[in-house]
Amino acid sequence: MKGKQTVVDMVRSLAVIGLVVGGIYLVIPHDDKADPTRVVDYRVESLTARRAAPYPVAVPVGLPPEWRATSVGYTRKEASAWHLGFLDPAQQYVAVEQSADASDKYIAKVTRKATATGQTQQVGDQVWERWDGEKYDALVRHEQGYVTVVTGTAPFEQLGAMAAALEFKQGSQGS
Repeated sequence: MKGKQTVVDMVRSLAVIGLVVGGIYLVIPHDDKADPTRVVDYRVESLTARRAAPYPVAVPVGLPPEWRATSVGYTRKEASAWHLGFLDPAQQYVAVEQSADASDKYIAKVTRKATATGQTQQVGDQVWERWDGEKYDALVRHEQGYVTVVTGTAPFEQLGAMAAALEFKQGSQGS
């Protein structure tokens, strides 16, 4: 008899706890449609990178507000590597990657093993190489002493839009 009473008390306690938790859930506001994307401000990082990098750092200018920056970084340790990641209006990833390491190994790393197609894409007055990959596609531009890669899950049209918006500056040029 005592064992049954203990089980009944436990079930009652669980029911009360469940009602309290359910009530708290209903009272606390939550938005299931809220966008979980964390947007970053890249202005300070880009100024710092432009002062430190041995090449003109590429930063987009004039992108519509639907393009949201999600990651930014500059490191001297890995051949002065600059990274700036975005979500485009279609929620596809687009990143600008630059480095003094212009090797195919570096490009394969930042493009997740994309390979050169032998094709090019005209973006404004510049010609970019097209790289194709399973995960990421890329536009690649080799310059004297560095490489610029625009890569991601977005189609080449969107990669081209990012490449067209890039402004190349160094800190010594009055950024």
